[in-house]
Amino acid sequence: MTAQVTLEDALSNVDLLEELPLPDQQPCIEPPPSSLLYQPNFNTNFEDRNAFVTGIARYIEQATVHSNMNEMLEDGQEYAVMLYTWRSCSRAIPQVKCNEQPNRVEIYEKTVEVLEPEVTKLMNFMYFQVMGFGLYLMDGSVSNIYKLDAKKRINLTKIDKFFKQLQVVPLFGDMQIELARYIKTSAHYEENKSRWTCTSSSSSPQYNICEQMIQIREDHMRFISELARYSNSEVVTGSGRQEAQKTDAEYRKLFDLSLQGLQLLSQWSAHVMEVYSWKLVHPTDKYSNKDCPDNAEEYERATRYNYTSEEKFALVEVIAMIKGLQVLMGRMESVFNHAIRHTIYAALQDFSQVTLREPLRQAIKKKKNVIQSVLQAIRKTVCDWEAGHEPFNDPALRGEKDPKSGFDIKVPRYVLYSLDLYNDSAHYALTKFKKQFLYDEIEAEVNLCFDQFVYKLADQIFAYYKIMAGSLLLDKRLRSECKNQGATIHLPPSNRYETLLKQRHVQLLGRSIDLNRLITQRISAAMYKSMELAIGRFESEDLTSIVELDGLVEINKMTHKLLSRYMTLDSFDAMFREANHNVSAPYGRITLHVFWELNYDFLPNYCYNGSTNRFVRTVLPFSQEFQRDKQPNAQPQYLHGSKALNLTYSSIYSNYRNFVGPPHFKVICRLLGYQGIAVVMEELLKVVKSLLQGTILQYVKTLMEVMPKICRLPRHEYGSPGILEFFHHQLKDIVEYAELKTVCFQNLREVGNAVLFCLLIEQSLSLEEVCDLLHAAPFQNILPRVHVKEGERLDAKMKRLESKYAPLHLVPLIERLGTPQQIAIAREGDLLTKERLCCGLSMFEVILTRIRTFLDDPIWRGPLPSNGVMHVDECVEFHRLWSAMQFVYCIPVGTHEFTVEQCFGDGLHWAGCMIIVLLGQQRRFDVLDFCYHLLKVQKHDGKDEVIKNVPLKKMVERIRKFQILNNEIITILDKYMKSGDGEGTPVEHVRCFQPPIHQSLASN
Repeated sequence: MTAQVTLEDALSNVDLLEELPLPDQQPCIEPPPSSLLYQPNFNTNFEDRNAFVTGIARYIEQATVHSNMNEMLEDGQEYAVMLYTWRSCSRAIPQVKCNEQPNRVEIYEKTVEVLEPEVTKLMNFMYFQVMGFGLYLMDGSVSNIYKLDAKKRINLTKIDKFFKQLQVVPLFGDMQIELARYIKTSAHYEENKSRWTCTSSSSSPQYNICEQMIQIREDHMRFISELARYSNSEVVTGSGRQEAQKTDAEYRKLFDLSLQGLQLLSQWSAHVMEVYSWKLVHPTDKYSNKDCPDNAEEYERATRYNYTSEEKFALVEVIAMIKGLQVLMGRMESVFNHAIRHTIYAALQDFSQVTLREPLRQAIKKKKNVIQSVLQAIRKTVCDWEAGHEPFNDPALRGEKDPKSGFDIKVPRYVLYSLDLYNDSAHYALTKFKKQFLYDEIEAEVNLCFDQFVYKLADQIFAYYKIMAGSLLLDKRLRSECKNQGATIHLPPSNRYETLLKQRHVQLLGRSIDLNRLITQRISAAMYKSMELAIGRFESEDLTSIVELDGLVEINKMTHKLLSRYMTLDSFDAMFREANHNVSAPYGRITLHVFWELNYDFLPNYCYNGSTNRFVRTVLPFSQEFQRDKQPNAQPQYLHGSKALNLTYSSIYSNYRNFVGPPHFKVICRLLGYQGIAVVMEELLKVVKSLLQGTILQYVKTLMEVMPKICRLPRHEYGSPGILEFFHHQLKDIVEYAELKTVCFQNLREVGNAVLFCLLIEQSLSLEEVCDLLHAAPFQNILPRVHVKEGERLDAKMKRLESKYAPLHLVPLIERLGTPQQIAIAREGDLLTKERLCCGLSMFEVILTRIRTFLDDPIWRGPLPSNGVMHVDECVEFHRLWSAMQFVYCIPVGTHEFTVEQCFGDGLHWAGCMIIVLLGQQRRFDVLDFCYHLLKVQKHDGKDEVIKNVPLKKMVERIRKFQILNNEIITILDKYMKSGDGEGTPVEHVRCFQPPIHQSLASN
């Protein structure tokens, strides 16, 4: 009967599956968490010696002596541990800070009282330890080692050779001793100094790790290759033969392989310890190492400043080889264990069953009963006979060739292996030294070291991918041209950081550390800092630097994309909004700085040129220099990636520094978005309103008062020189008005620049929107008309095209397969894509309409005309004042004076023409303008004279140029102002007036 499970129980069981640990595909780049060798403790210290009664009694006595010696060694080990870890213990003892300290005597007494028992033990052990150095003890008043050498009792030459090769011997931990020191301190050394070569100061090649690396690498490669053959067949492919099918020869090969591996591990470890000990005994100084300061501590001179860069790399490489070989041998641990046991067992059986047969036969023949009894006891204890009893003949074993593997295995990268030294240290501290405080120190150092490791690693990874992003976004043609000029821009060297970024559970001091998560945290902070610096640099420069800001944003975006393959980062948009302070605020730092620059620098100091469609800085500024914040300092990886890329991109962006044009407006549209653009334009409208209803209005009122009340256009018969003189006399007060060419024109230039900025922003925004629409067209069933050949039908070809692209039509697809929420989102997205400004709506028209409301003062339009139609000769409307202003700036300037174009640009004319168009006075201005009338007359008579220091022909040339500019501006403004009337409205607003009556008829 099957058990029934409720739905709740089934769901709870499914939830439990989330907590089930599953093996992942993390690459192996760290040592195994367990020790390579498992060594069971079968050493009972000869406690069972009394049971071996079959042997001779003296064997039991020897076992007793061995037992006592082992106990002494254990005591010595305990004292050695105490001595080695004493440095950490001593830190807990209070230290005397100065000789004047009042309680210093008490501190000394207490220190001696606390330490005396332990120091006594250490001294006793030290005396015992010194006994081991025979030469030092043998050479004294009783005996002379040199006489013993002469009598061939000892061989000093051989000893000297050994001491020369092995000059420094590690004693315990990082304690070491120079062997030559015992020779130097012996009693008869001075008179026999010449016999010794080991006492010279020259170093042995044994302590030069860089020279030994060649042999170490060869041994490593050779053994790894040999190990790979067995590993592939035994572990990787699973094609190895069963244990029972292997021969003794095959087991012997595995035994030798494991022994060779352990010997290499021991040899390489000894190399590391010997180099380390040599460095401790031979500290560096400022003469040997220029980076070593005079006040460096002794330990710093022995460690920190005592290794060259090559030696550091060599040490790391050797440690990595040790740990890497440990990994590979650890994979074959079960295979090696079986082979070692089998080989030892086979050797023991060969010895007991074959080798001992001849000694036993000799002992029986010569009736040596003691030897016979011992050998028989050994055979009875050890031998495993095949038939259960001793056979007549032992069978011979025959071997087979090694199996050959078809592929090689990969050696893991050695990055985290160096950190495994802390695992080894912690293991020794707890299991061998048995000192908790020493483990605590190791743990504290691991916390500091690992934090620095993650910091450095994350910094390198971020810099690498930032350089990669900067290189990918660099134009290929620029790179090739630079190469042709001899300036090669190198791509970053390939690096396998993805292996490190896949490490999810690194084992360190018993902890499982998610390295990927730690690096992700650091890199997220680096990404945020990088974007903060990009925006900060923009805030410290003028508006032209927004192109560089866009480039930095794109590089950061590419970096984010590259890094997102290996780690889980927040979305780039969210990170950018956070750096821009635009998470909850309606506008961010970029929007604020754009408006700040527009208001304080762009509007008052830039001149627009309609021919180049660019703004350039004025030659004669009328406003005070704008003070900006100091540019923040930044390391290369937080900008474009490297110093070379920073120079390259700086050179590129320098081309955008001296003007503001379409590239800048395109970037402004992309970075500000609809909301930011709306904020900027709203603020610009406030600036325009304050100018039109403030300073400019006051100047208009003042200038209207000095304008002539009546100024008729003279008849052609007066000639162009006379008309010029007439206008110059009529407009004398306007020409001589001091503030007209300074503050008044400056304020009008600011209004014109603001209007031009809005116009150019809309044009750039329209290009962006058209691009978006074209990208979205295939997904909205908007298809271009196809080419139709003669005899083909357009509707048939379009239907085939529509059916072909029907699967891409997003809204019907979502309506058929999506949820109600997805359907609503798809419809809204489709609507927002279609209803763009470029589809007929005009933002600039709204701007102009708003500005028209600012011109509400009667002074702009003047009183109603007395004739009921229009003012002809009266100077009461703004277009007449603008005609007077135009007359002023059309007068040619002197050699060393600046023209109005150089000082104010086209923004001045855009402001004047915009006001005229918004007031509906453009046609009256075209008919009744003073300069245009002079241009017509001069064009007819062709005269050229100098009237009141004004050259007539030059002035007419300027008038013609400004007439073309005015017509262009008015045409553009008329187009936008009439865009809301509809294209199919040909009827103009016409007013009918009664024709004028001649005076002769009026009197009748």
